[in-house]
Amino acid sequence: MNTPDPAVPMLEMRSITKRFPGVLANDRVDLSVLPGRVHTLLGENGAGKSTLMKVLYGLYQPDEGSIHLDGEQIAIHSPTDAINRGIGMIHQHFMLVPTLTVAENVALGLGGRRGLADMRPVRRRLLEVSEQYGLSVDPDAYIWQLAVGERQRAEILKALYRDARLLVLDEPTAVLTPPEVDELFTTLRQLTADGRGLIFISHKLHEVMDLSDEITVLRDGRVSGRTRPSEATRESLAQMMVGRPVEFTRSVAVQEPGEAQLRIDGLTVTGDRGTSAVDDVTLEVRSGEIVGVAGVSGNGQRELAEAIFGLRPVAAGTISVGGAEVGEPSPKSVRELGLAYVPEERMRDGTVGEFTVAENLMLVEYQYEPYTRRGLLNRAAISARCTDLVSGYNVKTPSIDTPTRHLSGGNIQKVVIAREFSADADVLVVAQPTRGVDIGAAEYIHERLLEQRAGGAAILLISEDLDEVMQLSDRIIVLLEGRVMGEVDRADATVNEVGLLMSGVTT
Repeated sequence: MNTPDPAVPMLEMRSITKRFPGVLANDRVDLSVLPGRVHTLLGENGAGKSTLMKVLYGLYQPDEGSIHLDGEQIAIHSPTDAINRGIGMIHQHFMLVPTLTVAENVALGLGGRRGLADMRPVRRRLLEVSEQYGLSVDPDAYIWQLAVGERQRAEILKALYRDARLLVLDEPTAVLTPPEVDELFTTLRQLTADGRGLIFISHKLHEVMDLSDEITVLRDGRVSGRTRPSEATRESLAQMMVGRPVEFTRSVAVQEPGEAQLRIDGLTVTGDRGTSAVDDVTLEVRSGEIVGVAGVSGNGQRELAEAIFGLRPVAAGTISVGGAEVGEPSPKSVRELGLAYVPEERMRDGTVGEFTVAENLMLVEYQYEPYTRRGLLNRAAISARCTDLVSGYNVKTPSIDTPTRHLSGGNIQKVVIAREFSADADVLVVAQPTRGVDIGAAEYIHERLLEQRAGGAAILLISEDLDEVMQLSDRIIVLLEGRVMGEVDRADATVNEVGLLMSGVTT
């Protein structure tokens, strides 16, 4: 590709304003991106970052302001316009067709006479791009078969396949483990070395400090600050984001755990590809403790959680909740035994987007008194309950009657957390609780997890955020290819030791 002038912005967004009914999402926002640079867009959920990028990508039209590419004012009416101008976007919530392969998803929209009939040239080129940038994904795998981290790589490959000059990455590391993040950053630095411009959206401040050249911070739809890593600290960035000091280190009170509330013995679970995704796993979680499950994405974490909650058949082994063995787990049977579940994909498995906030909050409890009487819903009791939950869990929503899909990712997660944590469950299976949420929401969710622990809940925390696992867990179990590689106590755990176990190295 031609070497651009590094001093001339390849992209300028000037005074972008975008309104929705009752919401000013972007208020005269300016953003400038230089070629060969990483420009980070930082801010809480709902600060306007994704809206601004959807304006750039043609998904929204600005109410005011202008977009300039290579010094020329342009209009972007659709994603096709953006792609044709060399702009690629990797969305936080994947834009992939689950029933198609990776190669077929990449080929969608490319045109040509043969369409999806002949995938050979697409596969060849995809393997070349994959090898060039170190993003290993099977081009013949169906999207529904892939772990979340693998789907993220497929999204990135789709944009790289089309040779985007300007690449927008919306929370690209939300599903990646530390080694995967390092690999991704190596890839991104290769892209900038080629003269591409990158817009990086992230909530993880250590990543922002590591990768960025320039940083723009949004709060409540406005630019609250501009800086560079050399001029900033994690603390100063966090304060720009939330408008107050943020606590980065959290002390976890030492407490003696009680009896085992969740027991898993010799559990084997078949994955979507017909092989064992969970292989002879044995563990227990006692009341008043958090057991963290660490591992690289795609090593059986999702299948483990789904099997415990009855969403995936158990091939072998047993699951016991509250001392009672569950014969064939189902969501209903394990809930009746006192287990609540926060799934890893809040949009797909945790909420119904078209349902209101109130309807999603009541998905479990609606059938019980006082919310149902004589077979009829008690609207007054439901409204009072949901209003209390929205207030108590700090869910930012125009009303409890707002469709949940209109909320930011962090607030959708709070809806799921509020529903599951308020169920007075003895056992909580919590998968990726802070994936894709901002630092303020993550801080809040961590507080709620520790409250549940202090109240005696037995918590199985499944997270690909190693910092989260090490900060909150009393014990840490590492999964690799569906098997337990080792277990360490938090007091003795180090990032290096856990990282080695995640990589298959035992000491």
